[in-house]
Amino acid sequence: MSQEPSGVFDMLGPIMIGPSSSHTAGVVRIARVVHALLGSAPEEAQILFYNSFAMTYRGHGSDKAALAGLMGFSVDDTRIRDALSLAESQGIRFTFEPVVSSAKNHPNTLVITARKGSQQVQVEGISRGGGLILITGIDGMHTNFTGQLSTLIIRARDIRGAVAFLAAILAYDNVNIATLTVSRRAKDDVALQVYELDEPLRPASLAYIQSLPWVYQAKLIDPV
Repeated sequence: MSQEPSGVFDMLGPIMIGPSSSHTAGVVRIARVVHALLGSAPEEAQILFYNSFAMTYRGHGSDKAALAGLMGFSVDDTRIRDALSLAESQGIRFTFEPVVSSAKNHPNTLVITARKGSQQVQVEGISRGGGLILITGIDGMHTNFTGQLSTLIIRARDIRGAVAFLAAILAYDNVNIATLTVSRRAKDDVALQVYELDEPLRPASLAYIQSLPWVYQAKLIDPV
């Protein structure tokens, strides 16, 4: 199924701080996923820019955009322009590294590894134009979500019937699953389940999922 922008309104919206929707707004949104997973801005971050990003990230403001997203700024926040100094004033330690690599197929690929306390997360994403993104990996496991919908991200033990059980919980809440991606490190090891949802999940249902003995972590992130 194509993941390219589907129409003129996808390409025009939303209002963004430039200079580039792909290299600025898209990067903000990828970094906002990291912010959502950590629950706040990280203490330190390593930001890898691949291919086209590697050659243009300074000139197109992708460095500022990444830090802005990590601090939770939206794509239309005028503070994006001052994100470098704002991150430094918040004590965030950060590094940028350009990488020209044919291993990354998409020209606008970004990988952020961020830490806050004992939490660490790595997010890989691509910027598809018009501010649209696709998150293609979390902690080295495959994902395929857009950040446009509420997204339930679950790390759990790889057990039989887990997906059916969780889908039943969502159905009971009258929540429709828009997309579902499941990845695992190995059989009976850690599995990553990512559900994009058409409707919000009740807090009580999220708390129940978090209480399951085979669920290591469950987070619901809002659209970025």
